[in-house]
Amino acid sequence: MRGDAAGRGGPHHARLRGMLMPTIDRYMTRQPWTTNAQTTLADAYDLMRARRVRHLPVIDDGKLVGIVSERDLNLLRAIAGVSLHETRVREAMTEPVYVADPGAPLDEVVAKMSERKYGSTVVVRADGTVAGIFTTVDACSALSEVLQRAAE
Repeated sequence: MRGDAAGRGGPHHARLRGMLMPTIDRYMTRQPWTTNAQTTLADAYDLMRARRVRHLPVIDDGKLVGIVSERDLNLLRAIAGVSLHETRVREAMTEPVYVADPGAPLDEVVAKMSERKYGSTVVVRADGTVAGIFTTVDACSALSEVLQRAAE
């Protein structure tokens, strides 16, 4: 049986992990497209299509209040009687949002996203402002980089 120092929980492992594990800010999309709670769903949908994004953090007074996804909007489009031109983002957004600090270890963020089946994580600074967004596409980019390095 391995001792703590040689096992995953030992101080050597923790120090090595801290030096080798990249943080989420390395792979996140910086300055993501955002919307506010008063925007119509039609405008949010148009922004997503024009900018080719699937998640919009919802910001009010400079702070994150929710997130709306393309999937949310597609579901609402399918419901009879819901007008995307009259319905506001606040009625469709998800809250609370899974957030991570820019210095969060990549493996922890990816594990939580996988476990809970999240399509994105909003990266928030200590002052509550949005620093970026980390999506499944960003996770695939990170995986690609890790696999390429391992193959070298």
